Amino acid sequence: MELACLVRHARRYWSSDSGCAVRRSERACLGPLAERWCGQHGLEMSLAEPLADMSAVRHWIRWSPTRELAESSSTLVCRPERLALPDGAMDVVVLNHLLEVVSHPHQLLQEAARVVSPQGRLVLLGWSPLSSSGLMRVRPRRRRQLPGQGVWRTPRTMKDWLQFVDFEIERVDYCRFRLPGLAGGNGMLETLGRRHNLPLGDCYIIQARCRSQLACTQGKRPLFGLPVGNTALGTTRLEPSVRQTPKQKKVAMR
Repeated sequence: MELACLVRHARRYWSSDSGCAVRRSERACLGPLAERWCGQHGLEMSLAEPLADMSAVRHWIRWSPTRELAESSSTLVCRPERLALPDGAMDVVVLNHLLEVVSHPHQLLQEAARVVSPQGRLVLLGWSPLSSSGLMRVRPRRRRQLPGQGVWRTPRTMKDWLQFVDFEIERVDYCRFRLPGLAGGNGMLETLGRRHNLPLGDCYIIQARCRSQLACTQGKRPLFGLPVGNTALGTTRLEPSVRQTPKQKKVAMR
């Protein structure tokens, strides 16, 4: 019931002018990333309107804590730390500003990592404490209402959390750049901040993949210095550290 009340409160915030402005900024930043996502199934767990529907993933599933808050008959209704999905069922899982406010964020992250396929992606959207909004949370009143509620964590902290579930950060993007004390965004700051990916935006987007998958995509380093032999002609290939004596050279020439 506590999470259901939080969802109702969050929907009011995300439908406000401030929430819509944040969503537009996140959607613009997420668009180029989502274009590279592919697969059959995706899961977005969010307190806001869907963001990941711009990707090429064919079937997206939305999550809800109760049936009353479900948006459609295909909505996944369950506790966030106990997803009613099999292992590796999702090609992409998006946690949209949810880890800050749930009671068991570690369990939620573990469940999200569990349902991601070995070749899939885990995407985290969060509030950055090293930002203008993070500075405003010094006031206790700001922490009693969205978006200031919950625990804000840095991408460095999330990197440690992801390593615990055997995931590694592929990239981090920042968005929603503005001056302290101003409710609205600044177009010039947003352009400069996103161009140089400055870690000063109100929001960050973390894209992570399984460690084994990242290791496979990196490939092997090329080997230099080894002579290339033609086995069809009967020649042999020796390691660079092995030297032939004059007698061995005569035998090899015969």
